Amino acid sequence: VQLQASGGGLVQNGDSLTLSCLVSGRTFSGLALGWFRQAPGKEREFVAAISRSFGRTYYSDSVKGRFAISRDNTKRTVYLQMASLKPEDTAIYYCAADDGRLYATDSDEYDYWGQGTLVTVSS
Repeated sequence: VQLQASGGGLVQNGDSLTLSCLVSGRTFSGLALGWFRQAPGKEREFVAAISRSFGRTYYSDSVKGRFAISRDNTKRTVYLQMASLKPEDTAIYYCAADDGRLYATDSDEYDYWGQGTLVTVSS
């Protein structure tokens, strides 16, 4: 499985941004998908996940109500729509995939990772 994340950039406090992650190599609909982020000097943290069936979504408390994860099985792409961005959302965002679980919120549960895309939110 290969993942290619895109869509990062420099935005201002309160702006919106959508990240995309194109997935190849496996049956897309059978993959659990997630987004994680890592800020400078901090550990990687869970942001959002979407299950491989029914598309049930899960969010960290820090982004709940502001971010939305979705998947398009025909385009083999998972999205992260981010609204009301804050400077503390500044990080490298990674997409991840797992082909064994219904869904996953722990980075250790994911087998495949994209290269990351940088999101910078200025104040």
